[in-house]
Amino acid sequence: MAISESDVLKALAGVRLGERTLPESGRLSPVVVDPSGRVVVSIAVDPSEALASEPARAAAEAAIKALPGVSAALVSLTAERAGGAPSPRPPAGPGGRARMPRAQTIEGVKHVLAVASGKGGVGKSTTAVNLALALQAQGLRVGLLDADIYGPSAPKLLGLGGQRPRVISGRILEPLDGYGLQVMSIGFLVEEETAMIWRGPMVMSAITQMLREVAWNDLDALVVDMPPGTGDAQLTMAQAVPLAGAVIVSTPQDLALIDARRGVAMFKKVEVPILGIVENMASFACPRCGTVSHIFGHGGARQEAERLGVPFLGEVPLDMTIRETSDSGRPVVATASEEPHAAAYRAIAAGVWTRITGGTASRPSPRIVIE
Repeated sequence: MAISESDVLKALAGVRLGERTLPESGRLSPVVVDPSGRVVVSIAVDPSEALASEPARAAAEAAIKALPGVSAALVSLTAERAGGAPSPRPPAGPGGRARMPRAQTIEGVKHVLAVASGKGGVGKSTTAVNLALALQAQGLRVGLLDADIYGPSAPKLLGLGGQRPRVISGRILEPLDGYGLQVMSIGFLVEEETAMIWRGPMVMSAITQMLREVAWNDLDALVVDMPPGTGDAQLTMAQAVPLAGAVIVSTPQDLALIDARRGVAMFKKVEVPILGIVENMASFACPRCGTVSHIFGHGGARQEAERLGVPFLGEVPLDMTIRETSDSGRPVVATASEEPHAAAYRAIAAGVWTRITGGTASRPSPRIVIE
């Protein structure tokens, strides 16, 4: 039985928020219903009302779940005032700058770092996976969250396609294992060819669920592969968790650097440290004659990092080995560790970890089993 927006609103008419029902309150976002019967809606509240509004949120979620045809219900509280009135400014920090609200930590995770890009097609996901594996090679316990809702790549890159996470209890999922990494992706929860036709509230709820309803186990670092761009997903991450920093991936060409610049500006605006910029596809060495060509230009990301006053983490070449190992689900850092490309990722990881902690890993290096 197909569920409609009007069905959801009728169900919510039995839930009160203060003196009014939820539909009458003017605080409901548009109701999103996807083809699988998953329903997402948010309730706008002032931050000071969040605790008092939680019973209404829980009642609304229960009322939607009770409807025939609903496979899942996600009701969230958003820190906005009804009627579009602006939220109060956060308290000022040193120098009069507005201080961002403090995000909640994630149980079982010490540091969260985002791997982002201003646009797609620059190798962000491949970089995120190999960066996570390179951090693990330093002796750290590492997880990978594939938050690229519209184009999840972790299942393919780590050879985990077709696998499903186990439900431990309630809504808590157990992450899958990919070469020793604890891995979660929306790609594990939907079919590979499913088009993710989701609006902003649904994307934000999915990311929040994968952050907080996964049994991350004693991680030194959680690497988050972000969707490209500077929209809802990035703001959700910046507000939902205390990010240790962001790594920006770009190719050397001007077109990509324009978007990388926007990514740097966005993270700075929400007070997330920029750990550095990575120049991907920096050069190509002909396998026959050895001639090095700069297909997308060269040095652009380094120059941009200098111009913006952020660290430059290093270059990764455009190479068949990286493409082949990625396509086969055998990432280069895990399966071809002696290759110079793997060394490039390890150098980038060392720079990232130093900027996060000011030191090096202290755990013994894990044993990576390649099947």
